[in-house]
Amino acid sequence: MGITKTIGFSEEINTMADILKALGHPARLSIMQYLANSPSCICNDLVLELPLAQPTISRHLSELKRVGLIQGQISGKNICYCINPQKWNEVLQHLETITVLVSKNKKC
Repeated sequence: MGITKTIGFSEEINTMADILKALGHPARLSIMQYLANSPSCICNDLVLELPLAQPTISRHLSELKRVGLIQGQISGKNICYCINPQKWNEVLQHLETITVLVSKNKKC
């Protein structure tokens, strides 16, 4: 698979594509859903919820954190993660903009 071409697209589009790509994995969607159902969690809680090993979950958490969808705070030896509401709202606003345009311009 080749390198994704990002030159020529706006920073907003490239950022949103990166976020949506991160959400394109079932484990990451499951993590987001789990975090949405709880105010915060510790990585070990996810190990009990998902059919994945702890290192795999950590890798998925790192990817979600890299794109800004989650944030973490160190609590002793653990990191408590939660959804970053500001970034999540940016995603929703972007998708809402597309939804409005589709509703206005139904051509098919």
